[in-house]
Amino acid sequence: MHTVELLEQCCDVARHLGYQIRHEWLGGSGGGACEFGGRKWIFVDLALNADEQLAQVSEALQRDPGIHLCQLNGPLSRQLGLRRAA
Repeated sequence: MHTVELLEQCCDVARHLGYQIRHEWLGGSGGGACEFGGRKWIFVDLALNADEQLAQVSEALQRDPGIHLCQLNGPLSRQLGLRRAA
């Protein structure tokens, strides 16, 4: 699966978990997850390449305990470093 497809899927999962996604030019020095105003946000830095953007979103999802309740396909599960239950 291509990086951009994985990034789109990660963003879809993040939205499902209640995140607002913002794609902003942050000059390569920012991005990631935060919470303010009672809402969860992920800022994706447009100055980064697709692999780095995918890493930003993946890292945010890996830290969210709700990720273990989501149905994920194989490539997405591997990207997030999650193991499937037997």
